[in-house]
Amino acid sequence: MTFISIREVAPRDGLQNEDPVPAEAKVRLLDALSDTGVGRIEAVSFVHPKAIPQMADADEVWAASRHNPDVRYSALIPNTRGAQRAIAAGFREIEVVVSASDTHNRRNLNRSTAESLDDIAALIPLVHESGATLEVIVATSFGCPFEGDIDPERVAGIVARVRADGADRIAFGDTTGMATPRRVRDLLSVVHPDLLHFHNTRGTGLANILTALDLGVTEFDASAGGLGGCPYAPGASGNVATEEVVHMLHDMGIDTGIDLDRLIEAAELAEKIVGRPLPSGVLRAGPRNRTV
Repeated sequence: MTFISIREVAPRDGLQNEDPVPAEAKVRLLDALSDTGVGRIEAVSFVHPKAIPQMADADEVWAASRHNPDVRYSALIPNTRGAQRAIAAGFREIEVVVSASDTHNRRNLNRSTAESLDDIAALIPLVHESGATLEVIVATSFGCPFEGDIDPERVAGIVARVRADGADRIAFGDTTGMATPRRVRDLLSVVHPDLLHFHNTRGTGLANILTALDLGVTEFDASAGGLGGCPYAPGASGNVATEEVVHMLHDMGIDTGIDLDRLIEAAELAEKIVGRPLPSGVLRAGPRNRTV
């Protein structure tokens, strides 16, 4: 049986796009997701609280959560200070973002793409010296709400630069849900990532994952209930819902190691925490084999 690895991103990428919720609620969600069988969780981000107030309590949340030894936890950081905080907290898998779109990078990080790449080059030795790995996420890989289509060769150039600088892993982010199966094929025919992060803004998330599977990608991000978006990109509504991805893959005979019933329970908890209906169809209807 084929195995597909899913990284659950609701505790960070999901909650980052919601009104701030109490640290205790974040801990409950993180712990619930840790019991679903998911192998990887993006737990927190170490950013300045003025930039992302939703993540101001990252240290508190991480310290209070129950760390399942069977789960690999990662943290997102924006700069050297964030990396130092993540390392001090004990993280050994660290992520940093750079946008393929210069405009989006300036909106998100207040610097050009080229400046961010220089920062990442200086950051990699610090991360490696601590015994951690660094994953570079290339945001707006499939399009930018400010600049439109992104040339796959531009993404390929960014990948070549960060790999040469020593990055351990590469992910492509569909930051505003502009990817379609055609765009996935166009980009992956030029350059291949280790992991893909799709949004379902325009309803193509699962189709994009199926296309990427056909092209050999075996690692994906997803978010319980479809939580998430991007605070610096207009219209960037939810990530693809983890339970929808797992439901589809399991029915195809593809293993994820995840207990779908427990995952749906975690998505229900996420919905209660944020206090609004989440967009996941599987959360609403349940799995296809659930009878009345």
